[in-house]
Amino acid sequence: MGTLGIDIGGTKVVLRTEDGAGPAHERTFRWPRTRDAVADCALLAAGVRDAAGHADIEAVGVAMPATLDPAGRVVAWPSRAHWAGLEFVPFLRGLLPSADVRCADDGDLAALAEADAAGAESLLYLGVGTGIGGGLVRDGHPLPGIGRGSCEVGHVVVDRAGPRCVCGRRGCVQAVASGPATLARASALRGAAVGADRLREEWRSGTSWARAVVEESCAALAAAVTTVTELFRPSLVRIGGGFAAGLPGFVTGVADGVSALARAGQGAVPVEPAEFGPLSSLRGATLLAGAEAR
Repeated sequence: MGTLGIDIGGTKVVLRTEDGAGPAHERTFRWPRTRDAVADCALLAAGVRDAAGHADIEAVGVAMPATLDPAGRVVAWPSRAHWAGLEFVPFLRGLLPSADVRCADDGDLAALAEADAAGAESLLYLGVGTGIGGGLVRDGHPLPGIGRGSCEVGHVVVDRAGPRCVCGRRGCVQAVASGPATLARASALRGAAVGADRLREEWRSGTSWARAVVEESCAALAAAVTTVTELFRPSLVRIGGGFAAGLPGFVTGVADGVSALARAGQGAVPVEPAEFGPLSSLRGATLLAGAEAR
């Protein structure tokens, strides 16, 4: 019998099948540029069917950035607003009718996976990618707790006059420091489109405009980390996500910013790269599926 972990992101989806008898099977695909929930579901169904061909799936764990109601219907997902109203969990159960399906917030699951790997009693996680996910864990449990929502670190306001976030507010850390936000600022500064590869090259080379935009994102994240740690006091902060993993020294920049903001007598919380890099949420989804299978 096997388990299936699914990490559903704003840009791509990763599926991982494990059966304990051989190597795990992974498949990744990117969402199409078109905003069509039917087309998205068709791609996801193909991925799930492929995964099911590699193991007899008895449990599925899904890491989701969207807000779901108790029946598994998508209430809101600003990054893919066309998913609103989608009966997501029933859709998955229809694909794998004999499997138990559980969904949880992607940031919560990433935080649980990172805390488990670190052996940390309390941990704050931030995933920097298409958006900014986050999670808080204490004693092996996500906060604020089951049924009370997730820890939306990406929507901590760091600049009241900042850019508009997809949530509708201004100055959320996601609107300043996510991958798309950082690239948009780089493009505006240069007066020409800047992609992730170009930014990475110029950042490595120490080009002034690349340093300026990345350092601004690091500073915004440091402010968000400092705000949360003033309230929660985690023993460790870990930063993952594809965008953060793609910029060498990015996490160090955030750690330096957190140290600079530390109050006298308080000290700065340690800030480290995520153990699982851009795959923390997938690892958490796999753990969720494994827990359901036991």
